Amino acid sequence: MANTRNGRYKRGAVQQYGGYDGKNAYIDGNTVRKVQTLPRVQPPREKPAVSKAARKNRERAQSMNRVFVLFLAVVSVAVLCTCVRFLQLKSQITSSIQTIAGLESGYSQLKADNDAYESQLNASVDLEQVKKTAMERLGMKYPADNQVIKYQLPKGSYVRQYQDVPDAE
Repeated sequence: MANTRNGRYKRGAVQQYGGYDGKNAYIDGNTVRKVQTLPRVQPPREKPAVSKAARKNRERAQSMNRVFVLFLAVVSVAVLCTCVRFLQLKSQITSSIQTIAGLESGYSQLKADNDAYESQLNASVDLEQVKKTAMERLGMKYPADNQVIKYQLPKGSYVRQYQDVPDAE
């Protein structure tokens, strides 16, 4: 085993006798190293002979003729037009949504103003004053019991009045 600087032995160290010439060196350890060899150089392969017809077919398949180029141009223009139309429609939808949002905002503001005016109107009307004016100035009075006609409404039905109610005397 080989002696290292600190006096300990190192596994797998090479011990040399009288210089290293490849023959007088050995490796101490429990494994044997494999000898490294150079990879074999393979001669380049020759391409198999291809017939003229096959070569022409390959060239024709790889080349683009005028019809194919024209087809690709038409398809490209169609795709471009479709994309432009899509963007136009999306822009219209966005502007419509913004217009609707503005109109809804205006509607809610008008409704809030209307509710405020209605509550102000209801607060300003004194029902007792209306009753007093109707009875004193206009001569109105409550109906007597014999003037009231009661009508029994069947369930799930409603009454629609087409003419005046006749006198019930």
